[in-house]
Amino acid sequence: MATVFLLVVVLYGTISSQHPGSLHFKHDDQLLGRPLYKLDTMWPKYPELFGGNVFGVAVNHHAEVVYVAQRGDTVPKVLAFTTSGDLLMSWNTSTLEMPHGIFLADPDSSSPTVWITDVGNGPYGHCIKQYSPSGNLLQVLGTPGTAGTSLNPLQFDQPAEVFVHSSGEIYIVDGDGGVNNRLIKLSKDLEVLWVHGERGQGLAQLYIPHSVTVDDYQRVWVADRGNKRIQVFDAATGNWLAAWGSCFTEDAPYSVRLTPDRKYIVVAQLNVDQVSLLEAPPVGAVGECRVVSVIHLPEDVKPHLVDVDQKSGALYVAEIGAGQAQKYVPFHQGGGSFY
Repeated sequence: MATVFLLVVVLYGTISSQHPGSLHFKHDDQLLGRPLYKLDTMWPKYPELFGGNVFGVAVNHHAEVVYVAQRGDTVPKVLAFTTSGDLLMSWNTSTLEMPHGIFLADPDSSSPTVWITDVGNGPYGHCIKQYSPSGNLLQVLGTPGTAGTSLNPLQFDQPAEVFVHSSGEIYIVDGDGGVNNRLIKLSKDLEVLWVHGERGQGLAQLYIPHSVTVDDYQRVWVADRGNKRIQVFDAATGNWLAAWGSCFTEDAPYSVRLTPDRKYIVVAQLNVDQVSLLEAPPVGAVGECRVVSVIHLPEDVKPHLVDVDQKSGALYVAEIGAGQAQKYVPFHQGGGSFY
């Protein structure tokens, strides 16, 4: 029986925003496939607060706070907004040079922390930093100011992103264009548990690993950007499980994040200005890659990394080209939790 694929295109409004030192972008977003998200044109309330190149975003769904990492010599490196769009605070810390990835760990605990990868070449670069929610530096992984390949002592070369599991175990993709092309798993005591670090196109080889997440079935999902694919590994053993490349013939995956219902994997694709939602496989075989929905952004917005509110399901996109972060909400959201 022939399968009929229904293509739905939804246009939802046009807004304009002007950011100091950035281009004037017109937001004519399009949804292709199943319409899952719509743009929240009221977030943030004052988009002119963005003043640099926005590289990453992280959400604390419990405290309802969104952290945005940006670069620039005269701008705060981190802005913290409420999920309703108000600015809470900015971090004017000298300990951050060039933030890349940002992750919110332990959101349901009394002491959540913000982890940031720093790809700068100065005395604080090439390392991963753990901060308090107010921006106090708590811990540094790696050797500040020194790029390297060592695992003992731990060194990084332009670490792209970090994912901290609820168990305390840490997953790192190291190599946003540096000499390393590594996926590293650390114990909560910072012991190296396993590593994949061979550059190449083969199974379990990596080239510019850019984003990492772990699902409920102990599978590690890696945006293998340079190879235009996602690779999947067993979280416990590090064994290779699968690779998805058929969804990325036009552009590489830059991010991997899961929606709260674990039905979709959210992937930013910078060079084609789109965010794709892929069908997340249940327990068992990973199977083939399938695109369910696509958000087409305006030209040169350049979505880089994303995060998903694990309560409401809201999607936040860090856009390098537009110099801003934007919020998308599920179509079915009526003020309650994502379902």
